[in-house]
Amino acid sequence: MTPQYQIRADYDARTIVVYQAYSPAIADAALRAGRFVAPFSFHRMTWIKPSFMWLMHRSNWARKPGQERVLAVRITREGWEEALSQAVLTTADPAAVAQAAVHVQWDPERSPRGAALNHYSIQVGIGRHLIRTFTDDWIVSLTDLTPQIRKASTLMQTGHAAKAQRLFPAERTYPMPPTLEDVVSPGRGRRTGPRAGGRAFGLSLE
Repeated sequence: MTPQYQIRADYDARTIVVYQAYSPAIADAALRAGRFVAPFSFHRMTWIKPSFMWLMHRSNWARKPGQERVLAVRITREGWEEALSQAVLTTADPAAVAQAAVHVQWDPERSPRGAALNHYSIQVGIGRHLIRTFTDDWIVSLTDLTPQIRKASTLMQTGHAAKAQRLFPAERTYPMPPTLEDVVSPGRGRRTGPRAGGRAFGLSLE
């Protein structure tokens, strides 16, 4: 059985892939520049997700308005772990959340059909004070997955789920440094907030 709180991702020795969905204007500008540029906003939190299936659920397979383009954002593992080291869960004490450079939330992982599973997927919100570091220092490459997603969605809708799954990125358990293990095992850490609708736990990293 998959552990309830576990980061699963596409990664290699140096980098990890996270996913984001944007409007065509933001995605096209970013792909041309090889990094995020205007009209991408540097003044609000941006959320990154290592779970491909969770983002498919969130963006309705790149069909939701404003989320029609899905990018695979490859960032350094050093940057990913730096973000987690500064994180506070969204159900922590409101004052701690307000001051945190990074927010973390766990939501039910999704099946290819969108059903909620019994284990959770992590979302990481990069706050505005770290966004320039994220865009300028952590990002290694941007890849447009939209054509691949549309093909997979069509296969799913026409009863070819096995073929569709061949187009899904391979994800495996991410090896967390011991100092960050409480991020993926909220029950092991200090609760700083109540359970929120069964979806996220409050935990302040210290």
